[in-house]
Amino acid sequence: MPKVSKGINGPRHQVQVYTLGGFSMRIGDRTISDTQNRSRKMWNLLAFLMMFRSRYVTQPELIETIWPEEDSDNPISALKTLVSRARVALAPLSEGEEEELQFLASQRGSYTWNKVLDYTVDAEAFETLCKMAGNGNGTHTAEERLETYRKAVALYKGDFLPKLSDQMWVAALSAHYQTMYLDAVKGLAAFLEDKGEFAEIADICSRAIQIDPYDEQLHTLMVKALLGQGKTSAALSHYETATDLLYRNLGISPSKELRAVYLEIMKERKSLETDLGVIQENLKESDQSGAFVCDFGFFKDAYNLESRRAARQGTCAHIGLITMTDSKGGVPPLDVLNKAMGQLMFTLKDSLRKGDVVSQYSGAQFLILLPNANYEDSLMVMDRIINAFYKQNRKMLLTLHYKFQSIHLVDINHIKA
Repeated sequence: MPKVSKGINGPRHQVQVYTLGGFSMRIGDRTISDTQNRSRKMWNLLAFLMMFRSRYVTQPELIETIWPEEDSDNPISALKTLVSRARVALAPLSEGEEEELQFLASQRGSYTWNKVLDYTVDAEAFETLCKMAGNGNGTHTAEERLETYRKAVALYKGDFLPKLSDQMWVAALSAHYQTMYLDAVKGLAAFLEDKGEFAEIADICSRAIQIDPYDEQLHTLMVKALLGQGKTSAALSHYETATDLLYRNLGISPSKELRAVYLEIMKERKSLETDLGVIQENLKESDQSGAFVCDFGFFKDAYNLESRRAARQGTCAHIGLITMTDSKGGVPPLDVLNKAMGQLMFTLKDSLRKGDVVSQYSGAQFLILLPNANYEDSLMVMDRIINAFYKQNRKMLLTLHYKFQSIHLVDINHIKA
C-alpha cells in the first residue's frame, strides 16, 4: 500500500475531479488540468483509472485502452513509463505537504487510484443529482426535485472529457451524460413552466441548444419560453431559425408540437394590420445582396412558379446541380465538407444574380434556379461559379462537379388565363 502523510484510518485529503467540459484535479487551492500538459495519453490513463477506480485495472486492459491500434515491441515498458510521467504530473497536488502524496497504486501488474484518498467526481455527482430529480415516486417534493434539477443542470459544464472525445470509452460515457443532461433540462423546464419562470427556461434551453442544436423539443421549449415572456417577435425568429436548421441538416419538417407553438405565435399577433407598407416591411428580407437562398421546400415552389411563368411567357430557364467530392469522387469528411460548403455558399451568393435561387439539396450539393437564362448563359454562370470557388479556396483539395438543363415547362393548356 502506498505511503500517505498520516495513517490510513480515514480519508485525509479530498481530491476534487472535474471531467465535464475539461479534465482537472484539485486539492485545496492546488490544481492540475489538461490545459497545462498536452500528453493526451497520460490524461487518458488518469481519466480511465479515475472512472474505474473501484477496481484494479490490469496492464493489458490499459494498453488496449491507450494504444488500441498501435504495435509496440515492449508495451509493458511503455505503460510503466507513462505511469511514471503521470506521477510527475500529479506531484504539484502534493506541494506543501509534510510528505509527498502517492496517488497511483500498483499491485501485481495492475493499477488504481490510492483508495486512502477521498475522491469527488463531478460527472458522478451530476448523475446522482439527475436520478434524484427524476425520481417521481413521492419521496421528494416538487420543490425539492426542482432545486435538484437546477443543481444538476448547473453542474454540467460541457461534454465529458472533450479533449479525449475520440476515445471509444469516453464517447460512450459522453453520450450517456449528454443524454442525461438534456433530459434534466427538459425536466427542469417542466417544473419552471408550472411556476411561470420563462426567463430561466429560455436561459437553460439556450445553453442546451448549443450542446445539441438538433433537438427539436429544446427548440419548442425555447419558443414557448419566449412567448411566455411576451417576446413574440423573438419567438417567431427562433421558430424560423430552428425549422430552417432542422430542414437543412436533417431534412425534417416541423413536428406537431413545434407547429402548435407556431399557431400560438400567430394568435399573439392577432391584431389586424391594414397598412400594406408595414406588411411589406415585414416581408422584406434582411439580406438583399446576391442570389436568393432558401430551403428545399421553398425551392420547389419557386421552381414550379418559374415553370409556369416560362411556359406562359415563352422564356428560357435552367436548373443546375453542383456536387462537391474529394479527389476520388467520394464524400469528403464531415468537418472538411461543412467548411467547404459554407465557402461555396458565399461564392454562389456573390456569383449569381438577385433573381437566381439557391438551395442546399444534400450535405454536399446545391441546387440553382436560373430564370430567363438560355443554354449559353447558364454554361457561363456555372463556369463562373466553379472558377470563383477555386480561386478563393486554392488550398482546399476538393472537386466541384456541375450539371444543368432546362426546366420542365408545365402544359400551358392547363394554366387558366
